[in-house]
Amino acid sequence: MTDRDQALMRNTLAGFIAIGLAAASGMALAAKGDTEKCAGIVKAGKNDCGTSKSACAGTSTADRDAEAWILVPAGTCERIAGGKVTNKPENVHGGAAAVKKG
Repeated sequence: MTDRDQALMRNTLAGFIAIGLAAASGMALAAKGDTEKCAGIVKAGKNDCGTSKSACAGTSTADRDAEAWILVPAGTCERIAGGKVTNKPENVHGGAAAVKKG
């Protein structure tokens, strides 16, 4: 194995470790409940859950949709331009379809 191959493998391994640590810290933060639903800042297709216009995560069709939201650390949403903390009934898992069933 050449030095270049070894460097590539080390960098790949470091990348996987970094991704794993980021995912673990995100899950730990969510588990603590130190997050809030932030609407109005999401790029199309990057929303965390459904809205009255889309049924599930990743299905919003417009950037910065007022209903599409993502989880962010508590206290940061209103610091982001256009961000608004939301707890609307349609912003639950499954979007508006879930609200109609309940």
